[in-house]
Amino acid sequence: MLRALSTHLFLNQRLHSAQLELASRAGAQAVELFAARQHFDYADRDHVAELASWFASNPLKPWSMHAPLFPDREMGRAGAPAVNVLHPEKARRIAAMDEIKRALETAELIPFRNLVVHLGERDDGWSLRSIEYAQTALEHLGAFARPLDVRILVENLVSEPTTPEHLVEILELGHLKSVGSCLDVGHANITTGVTQAIATLNTRIVSVHAHDNQGVKDEHLWPGDGTIEWAAAAKALKQLPEPPVIVLEVHQSFATDPKVQVRIEQAFALFD
Repeated sequence: MLRALSTHLFLNQRLHSAQLELASRAGAQAVELFAARQHFDYADRDHVAELASWFASNPLKPWSMHAPLFPDREMGRAGAPAVNVLHPEKARRIAAMDEIKRALETAELIPFRNLVVHLGERDDGWSLRSIEYAQTALEHLGAFARPLDVRILVENLVSEPTTPEHLVEILELGHLKSVGSCLDVGHANITTGVTQAIATLNTRIVSVHAHDNQGVKDEHLWPGDGTIEWAAAAKALKQLPEPPVIVLEVHQSFATDPKVQVRIEQAFALFD
Protein backbone atom coordinates (compact mmCIF):
# COMPACT_ATOMS: atom_id res chain seq x y z
CA MET A 1 0.00 0.00 0.00
CA LEU A 2 1.29 3.43 -0.97
CA ARG A 3 1.87 5.60 2.11
CA ALA A 4 0.79 9.21 1.90
CA LEU A 5 0.53 12.16 4.26
CA SER A 6 -2.27 14.71 4.14
CA THR A 7 -1.01 18.26 4.43
CA HIS A 8 -4.00 18.78 6.72
CA LEU A 9 -1.34 18.34 9.42
CA PHE A 10 0.03 21.77 8.43
CA LEU A 11 -3.37 23.42 7.94
CA ASN A 12 -2.45 26.44 10.09
CA GLN A 13 0.70 27.12 8.09
CA ARG A 14 1.35 28.15 4.50
CA LEU A 15 2.41 25.04 2.60
CA HIS A 16 6.07 25.11 1.53
CA SER A 17 8.93 22.81 0.63
CA ALA A 18 10.18 22.25 4.21
CA GLN A 19 6.92 20.53 5.17
CA LEU A 20 7.01 18.35 2.07
CA GLU A 21 10.62 17.43 2.83
CA LEU A 22 9.62 16.48 6.39
CA ALA A 23 6.94 14.20 4.96
CA SER A 24 9.48 12.55 2.69
CA ARG A 25 12.01 12.04 5.51
CA ALA A 26 9.27 10.44 7.63
CA GLY A 27 8.63 7.81 4.97
CA ALA A 28 5.77 9.27 2.96
CA GLN A 29 5.81 8.33 -0.71
CA ALA A 30 3.06 10.78 -1.63
CA VAL A 31 0.93 13.58 -0.21
CA GLU A 32 -2.66 14.72 -0.31
CA LEU A 33 -2.80 18.48 -0.71
CA PHE A 34 -5.43 20.08 1.50
CA ALA A 35 -7.01 22.92 -0.46
CA ALA A 36 -7.45 25.71 2.08
CA ARG A 37 -6.35 29.19 1.05
CA GLN A 38 -4.46 30.00 4.25
CA HIS A 39 -2.49 26.77 3.70
CA PHE A 40 -2.42 25.73 0.04
CA ASP A 41 -3.69 28.75 -1.87
CA TYR A 42 -4.93 27.15 -5.07
CA ALA A 43 -5.99 30.58 -6.37
CA ASP A 44 -2.44 31.97 -6.11
CA ARG A 45 -0.68 30.95 -9.33
CA ASP A 46 2.74 31.82 -7.91
CA HIS A 47 2.20 29.55 -4.90
CA VAL A 48 0.96 26.74 -7.15
CA ALA A 49 3.93 27.18 -9.51
CA GLU A 50 6.38 27.15 -6.60
CA LEU A 51 5.02 23.83 -5.33
CA ALA A 52 4.81 22.39 -8.86
CA SER A 53 8.50 23.13 -9.35
CA TRP A 54 9.35 21.34 -6.09
CA PHE A 55 7.34 18.23 -7.02
CA ALA A 56 8.97 18.15 -10.46
CA SER A 57 12.42 17.73 -8.92
CA ASN A 58 11.62 15.47 -5.95
CA PRO A 59 10.43 11.85 -5.59
CA LEU A 60 7.47 12.68 -3.33
CA LYS A 61 4.31 12.45 -5.45
CA PRO A 62 1.11 14.51 -5.31
CA TRP A 63 -1.38 11.64 -5.00
CA SER A 64 -4.55 13.62 -4.35
CA MET A 65 -6.12 16.90 -3.35
CA HIS A 66 -8.81 17.45 -0.75
CA ALA A 67 -11.40 19.83 -2.19
CA PRO A 68 -11.87 23.15 -0.36
CA LEU A 69 -14.38 23.29 2.50
CA PHE A 70 -14.51 27.09 2.66
CA PRO A 71 -13.65 29.77 0.08
CA ASP A 72 -11.81 32.07 2.52
CA ARG A 73 -8.59 32.02 4.54
CA GLU A 74 -10.29 31.58 7.91
CA MET A 75 -12.22 28.31 7.40
CA GLY A 76 -15.54 30.15 7.69
CA ARG A 77 -14.84 31.71 11.08
CA ALA A 78 -15.44 35.21 9.68
CA GLY A 79 -18.79 34.21 8.23
CA ALA A 80 -17.91 32.90 4.77
CA PRO A 81 -20.38 30.20 3.69
CA ALA A 82 -19.19 26.61 3.44
CA VAL A 83 -18.55 24.98 0.08
CA ASN A 84 -21.72 22.89 -0.06
CA VAL A 85 -22.81 21.20 -3.31
CA LEU A 86 -26.02 20.00 -1.61
CA HIS A 87 -27.22 23.41 -0.42
CA PRO A 88 -30.95 24.08 -1.03
CA GLU A 89 -30.14 27.36 -2.82
CA LYS A 90 -29.05 26.88 -6.41
CA ALA A 91 -26.72 29.90 -6.29
CA ARG A 92 -24.88 28.37 -3.32
CA ARG A 93 -24.50 25.05 -5.12
CA ILE A 94 -23.11 26.75 -8.22
CA ALA A 95 -20.70 28.83 -6.13
CA ALA A 96 -19.52 25.67 -4.36
CA MET A 97 -18.83 23.87 -7.64
CA ASP A 98 -17.00 26.91 -9.00
CA GLU A 99 -14.75 26.96 -5.93
CA ILE A 100 -13.96 23.26 -6.29
CA LYS A 101 -13.20 23.73 -10.00
CA ARG A 102 -10.86 26.59 -9.08
CA ALA A 103 -8.89 24.13 -6.94
CA LEU A 104 -9.08 21.43 -9.62
CA GLU A 105 -7.39 23.68 -12.15
CA THR A 106 -4.11 23.35 -10.22
CA ALA A 107 -3.82 19.85 -11.73
CA GLU A 108 -2.56 21.63 -14.85
CA LEU A 109 0.68 22.30 -12.93
CA ILE A 110 0.65 19.80 -10.04
CA PRO A 111 -0.25 16.37 -11.45
CA PHE A 112 -2.40 14.93 -8.66
CA ARG A 113 -4.74 12.19 -9.86
CA ASN A 114 -7.59 12.20 -7.34
CA LEU A 115 -9.87 14.85 -5.83
CA VAL A 116 -11.58 14.06 -2.51
CA VAL A 117 -15.00 15.74 -2.30
CA HIS A 118 -17.40 16.29 0.61
CA LEU A 119 -21.07 16.01 -0.29
CA GLY A 120 -22.69 18.66 1.89
CA GLU A 121 -22.37 19.48 5.57
CA ARG A 122 -23.05 17.74 8.88
CA ASP A 123 -26.72 18.76 9.15
CA ASP A 124 -27.76 17.98 5.56
CA GLY A 125 -30.60 15.46 5.38
CA TRP A 126 -31.19 12.47 3.14
CA SER A 127 -33.86 12.93 0.48
CA LEU A 128 -34.54 12.55 -3.22
CA ARG A 129 -33.42 16.15 -3.60
CA SER A 130 -30.05 15.50 -1.92
CA ILE A 131 -29.54 12.51 -4.23
CA GLU A 132 -30.30 14.70 -7.26
CA TYR A 133 -27.98 17.50 -6.13
CA ALA A 134 -25.17 15.06 -5.34
CA GLN A 135 -25.42 13.34 -8.72
CA THR A 136 -25.55 16.67 -10.58
CA ALA A 137 -22.45 17.91 -8.74
CA LEU A 138 -20.50 14.71 -9.34
CA GLU A 139 -21.40 14.62 -13.04
CA HIS A 140 -20.41 18.27 -13.44
CA LEU A 141 -17.16 17.97 -11.52
CA GLY A 142 -16.32 14.70 -13.25
CA ALA A 143 -16.71 16.31 -16.67
CA PHE A 144 -14.42 19.17 -15.59
CA ALA A 145 -11.84 16.81 -14.06
CA ARG A 146 -11.66 14.31 -16.91
CA PRO A 147 -9.45 16.37 -19.27
CA LEU A 148 -7.12 16.97 -16.33
CA ASP A 149 -6.84 13.20 -15.79
CA VAL A 150 -8.26 13.54 -12.26
CA ARG A 151 -10.68 11.08 -10.67
CA ILE A 152 -13.38 12.24 -8.24
CA LEU A 153 -13.56 10.44 -4.86
CA VAL A 154 -16.47 10.90 -2.46
CA GLU A 155 -15.74 10.72 1.26
CA ASN A 156 -17.95 9.17 3.93
CA LEU A 157 -18.68 11.78 6.59
CA VAL A 158 -21.01 11.79 9.61
CA SER A 159 -24.06 13.19 7.80
CA GLU A 160 -27.05 11.29 6.42
CA PRO A 161 -26.21 11.67 2.71
CA THR A 162 -22.64 10.45 3.22
CA THR A 163 -23.07 7.15 5.02
CA PRO A 164 -21.36 4.39 3.04
CA GLU A 165 -24.77 2.96 2.12
CA HIS A 166 -26.08 6.28 0.83
CA LEU A 167 -22.89 7.05 -1.09
CA VAL A 168 -23.19 3.72 -2.89
CA GLU A 169 -26.85 4.46 -3.65
CA ILE A 170 -25.98 7.89 -5.08
CA LEU A 171 -23.26 6.43 -7.30
CA GLU A 172 -25.27 3.43 -8.48
CA LEU A 173 -28.49 5.33 -9.21
CA GLY A 174 -26.49 7.93 -11.12
CA HIS A 175 -24.44 5.28 -13.01
CA LEU A 176 -21.33 7.14 -11.84
CA LYS A 177 -18.92 4.30 -12.50
CA SER A 178 -15.85 6.53 -12.76
CA VAL A 179 -16.35 8.02 -9.28
CA GLY A 180 -14.50 6.25 -6.48
CA SER A 181 -14.59 6.62 -2.73
CA CYS A 182 -12.22 7.83 -0.05
CA LEU A 183 -12.88 5.75 3.04
CA ASP A 184 -12.43 7.87 6.16
CA VAL A 185 -11.89 5.36 8.96
CA GLY A 186 -12.30 8.02 11.66
CA HIS A 187 -15.75 8.98 10.37
CA ALA A 188 -16.64 5.31 9.99
CA ASN A 189 -15.65 4.65 13.60
CA ILE A 190 -18.18 7.25 14.74
CA THR A 191 -20.99 5.94 12.53
CA THR A 192 -21.32 2.51 10.91
CA GLY A 193 -18.06 0.94 12.07
CA VAL A 194 -14.87 0.59 10.02
CA THR A 195 -15.18 -2.98 8.80
CA GLN A 196 -18.82 -2.45 7.85
CA ALA A 197 -17.88 0.68 5.88
CA ILE A 198 -15.18 -1.26 4.03
CA ALA A 199 -17.64 -4.04 3.21
CA THR A 200 -20.19 -1.52 1.89
CA LEU A 201 -17.89 0.70 -0.18
CA ASN A 202 -15.80 -2.30 -1.21
CA THR A 203 -14.26 -2.06 -4.68
CA ARG A 204 -15.01 1.67 -4.91
CA ILE A 205 -12.37 2.40 -2.24
CA VAL A 206 -9.39 4.09 -3.87
CA SER A 207 -7.97 5.99 -0.91
CA VAL A 208 -8.17 5.76 2.89
CA HIS A 209 -8.02 8.65 5.35
CA ALA A 210 -6.30 7.16 8.38
CA HIS A 211 -6.70 8.76 11.81
CA ASP A 212 -8.23 7.74 15.13
CA ASN A 213 -10.83 8.85 17.68
CA GLN A 214 -12.76 7.60 20.70
CA GLY A 215 -15.87 6.83 18.65
CA VAL A 216 -17.73 10.00 19.67
CA LYS A 217 -16.26 12.99 17.81
CA ASP A 218 -13.92 13.60 14.88
CA GLU A 219 -10.63 14.11 16.73
CA HIS A 220 -8.07 13.18 14.03
CA LEU A 221 -5.78 11.46 16.54
CA TRP A 222 -2.68 9.49 15.65
CA PRO A 223 -3.60 5.91 14.68
CA GLY A 224 -3.52 3.79 17.81
CA ASP A 225 -4.50 6.62 20.15
CA GLY A 226 -8.24 5.93 19.84
CA THR A 227 -10.63 2.99 19.70
CA ILE A 228 -10.28 1.87 16.07
CA GLU A 229 -9.33 -1.80 15.77
CA TRP A 230 -6.56 -1.39 13.23
CA ALA A 231 -5.80 -5.10 12.84
CA ALA A 232 -9.40 -5.78 11.82
CA ALA A 233 -9.38 -2.78 9.48
CA ALA A 234 -6.14 -3.94 7.86
CA LYS A 235 -7.51 -7.43 7.37
CA ALA A 236 -10.63 -6.07 5.66
CA LEU A 237 -8.62 -3.72 3.43
CA LYS A 238 -6.27 -6.51 2.36
CA GLN A 239 -9.25 -8.43 1.01
CA LEU A 240 -9.99 -5.72 -1.53
CA PRO A 241 -8.94 -6.60 -5.10
CA GLU A 242 -6.87 -3.40 -5.42
CA PRO A 243 -4.93 -2.07 -2.41
CA PRO A 244 -5.97 1.51 -1.61
CA VAL A 245 -3.55 4.31 -0.83
CA ILE A 246 -3.33 5.01 2.91
CA VAL A 247 -3.36 8.75 3.67
CA LEU A 248 -2.43 9.78 7.21
CA GLU A 249 -4.77 12.68 8.08
CA VAL A 250 -4.13 13.84 11.65
CA HIS A 251 -5.03 17.09 13.42
CA GLN A 252 -3.14 20.30 12.65
CA SER A 253 -2.34 20.86 16.32
CA PHE A 254 0.24 18.04 16.10
CA ALA A 255 2.38 20.01 13.63
CA THR A 256 4.17 21.82 16.49
CA ASP A 257 5.10 18.59 18.29
CA PRO A 258 8.93 18.32 18.29
CA LYS A 259 8.50 14.59 17.67
CA VAL A 260 6.09 14.98 14.75
CA GLN A 261 8.43 13.21 12.31
CA VAL A 262 8.77 10.26 14.67
CA ARG A 263 4.99 10.08 15.09
CA ILE A 264 4.51 10.03 11.33
CA GLU A 265 7.10 7.24 11.05
CA GLN A 266 5.31 5.27 13.77
CA ALA A 267 1.97 5.67 12.01
CA PHE A 268 3.42 4.38 8.74
CA ALA A 269 4.98 1.44 10.63
CA LEU A 270 1.52 0.65 12.00
CA PHE A 271 0.14 0.62 8.43
CA ASP A 272 2.87 -1.81 7.39
